Amino acid sequence: MSRQTRTVGCRIMGPQSALTDFLASHNISANQIRLDAEARRRAAAQDNQEGQADAAQQQLLNENGDFDTPSPGSDEDEPVVASTGRVTRGRSAAQVTSEVERRKKEKEKHAIDKIKASKKFQKRKRDPDASDDDDDDIVRALFNERAKPLPGQMENCAICNTRFTVTPYSRNAPDGGLVCSPCGKELAKDDPAPKKKTKRASGGPVGARRQTQSRILDGTYHVGGKSLMSLCIQTLAKNIDLAEDLGDLPPKIVDKIARKLSKHRLLNPTTLSLFLKPSNQEVLVYDGAKLSADDFYRIFHSVPELKKLKVRNAIHFKDEVVEYLVDRHIVLEDLYLHGCNLISEGKWIEYLQKKGQPLRSLRVYWTDKHFTDAVLAVIPTSCPNLTRLKVCHNQAVTGEGLNHIAKIATLRHLSLDLREAIHPDVYVKLLTAIGPQLETLCLTRVPELDNTVLDALHMHCRNLKKLRITDSELMTDAGFARLFTSTWSNPGLVFLDLQKCRQLESTKPRENPDGIGLCDEGFKALMAHSGKTLQNLNVHGCRHISSNAFEEVFTADKTYENMHKMEISFCEEVTDFVVGCIFRSCPNLRELNVFGCMKVKDVRVPKGKILVGVPNARGMVIEGED
Repeated sequence: MSRQTRTVGCRIMGPQSALTDFLASHNISANQIRLDAEARRRAAAQDNQEGQADAAQQQLLNENGDFDTPSPGSDEDEPVVASTGRVTRGRSAAQVTSEVERRKKEKEKHAIDKIKASKKFQKRKRDPDASDDDDDDIVRALFNERAKPLPGQMENCAICNTRFTVTPYSRNAPDGGLVCSPCGKELAKDDPAPKKKTKRASGGPVGARRQTQSRILDGTYHVGGKSLMSLCIQTLAKNIDLAEDLGDLPPKIVDKIARKLSKHRLLNPTTLSLFLKPSNQEVLVYDGAKLSADDFYRIFHSVPELKKLKVRNAIHFKDEVVEYLVDRHIVLEDLYLHGCNLISEGKWIEYLQKKGQPLRSLRVYWTDKHFTDAVLAVIPTSCPNLTRLKVCHNQAVTGEGLNHIAKIATLRHLSLDLREAIHPDVYVKLLTAIGPQLETLCLTRVPELDNTVLDALHMHCRNLKKLRITDSELMTDAGFARLFTSTWSNPGLVFLDLQKCRQLESTKPRENPDGIGLCDEGFKALMAHSGKTLQNLNVHGCRHISSNAFEEVFTADKTYENMHKMEISFCEEVTDFVVGCIFRSCPNLRELNVFGCMKVKDVRVPKGKILVGVPNARGMVIEGED
C-alpha cells in the first residue's frame, strides 16, 4: 500500500478511531454496549413469545373451562406453558391456573394488610363507630387507587380505545378506567363550574389588624392579652356543633356566648337549643335571622318561666307568634324586639291589652309603620307598671303618640328615634308631664328641636342621669349654657351625648355668627356642671368648640376622675396639646376618639390608654406605651 493510500485510509477511519479512543478514555466499551443491546432485544423477543403463550393458554381455559380430564390423545407429561413463563411438566392446566390465582390472592392480601396498617387508611377512617363493612369498602377503594396504572405507563382509553401514556392528570372514565387527553377535555365540558374558595384574612399582621379594628368598632377592644374566659368562649364558638349543653354557667357567661355565636352567624335552630332551659327566666337572641316561627314557638314552649325576651333581626316574629304568646301562660316583664315589622297594629293592641299588666320594659326597633299612635294610646291603661319605653326608627308615630306617652306616669326611661317631624311644643308638653321622674332621656335625630326644649329640661327634669340629643340644627350655644348653669337642680350627668349639634351651612361652614349648636360657652358650662360625674362624653361633630375652650376646661388644676370614654371626633380645633391636656386631666380615661381631627399629628399616649382615629400612618388605634 502506498503512502498516499494509507493517508486516505487514515482520513476515512479517523473519526471512528477517535470515538473509540474517547469511549475508552472514559472506561466505556463499545463492544459491551453492543452486546447489552443484543441481550435486551433477545429478552424482549422471549417476553413477547411468553406473552403470546399466556394468551393462548387463557383462551384455552376460557373455551374448555376445566382441564382436570386430559383430552384424548394428549400426553400428561406434555409440557404446559404457565403464566409465569416457565415450562411445567406433569401438571394440568387447572392446577397451573389455581396456583396462579393463589399467588395473586396472596399478593392482594399482603397489599390489603399493608393498606390497613398505613396512616392514609387511618385518616380515611374518621368515624370510630363505623362497621367492618365500611372498613372493607375503604380498604378496597384504596387498593383500587393503588392498582391504577402509574404515570408513564401505557393504557388504552376507556372511550375511544386509543393507546396513550398515563400522566398524573389523566381522568377517570365514568364507567371505570382512564381516558386520553382529548376525551378528558370533552368530559371536562360537562363538569359543573368549580366553587371559588373564599379568601380569609391571614393570621399575619394584616389579619391581626383587621381583628383589632373589628373589636374597636364593637367596643370590646382592650390592651393586653385575652382573658381565660374569652379564650374559652372563642374555642366553644369554633366547636359549637360538638356542644350538647352549657351546663350551669352564670347568665353573664351565657350572654357572652350568645353574642359570640350571633357575631359569627352561628345561631340557628340547632344551637338555639343550648339556651333553652326550663329553669331560665330570660332568652337573649342577638341574631334571629335564621330562626323561623316554629323556633319562636319552641322558645315559649321550652321556657315556661320566661320573664325577659330579647330578639334582634326577628324577621319571622309575626302575628302567629304573637297570637301563640298571648295564648300561653307566659308573663313577660321585659320585651325587646328588633326588626319585627310583620306584626300588625291589631296584634300589638291585642297583646298589650291582654299581656301588658306585668310589662315593665318595652323596646321596639325598626317596626316601620305598624307600631302606631293607636298602639301608644293603649299603653297608659294596659301597662300600669311600664318604666322603660323605647321606640326607634319608627315612621308612624306622630305628635299625637307623644301626647299618649305623656300620660304614662310610671315612665322612668324614654328613648325616641322618630321619622315624622314633630313640633318642639309637643316635646315641651311631654317634658312638663313626665320630666320630673325621668332618669334617661334620648332624643335621636331631632333637627327640629330648639332652645324651648332645653329650657323645659332645665325647668322640669331633676333626676336625669343620661341625656342624649343628637342632630339638632336649631339649638344654640346660649341655650346649652342656660341648661347647664349652676341653678339647674338636676345632679351631675353620668352619660351625655350631644353629637352633631352644630350649624349646617355649606357655603360658609366655619362661620357661625348666630352660635348654632354646642360652642365654647355651652361646653364650659356642661363640664362645670357634670364634669366631675361624667363617665361617657360625646361631642362628635361640634366643630365650633375652640381650642381655647378645650384648654380652659382641661387645665392642670382640673381633674375628672370618673371619665372613661370621650368622643371629640371632627372637632377641628383639637391639637396635640389639647389631647395631652385631656389625658392629664382624665387619669382614668380608657379611650379617646379623634377621627377627623387633622391637627392631631404626633401625640404621646400614656400607657394603658387608647387613642382612636389618628390621621397618620400609624393606623387607626394607638396603644399608649409611655
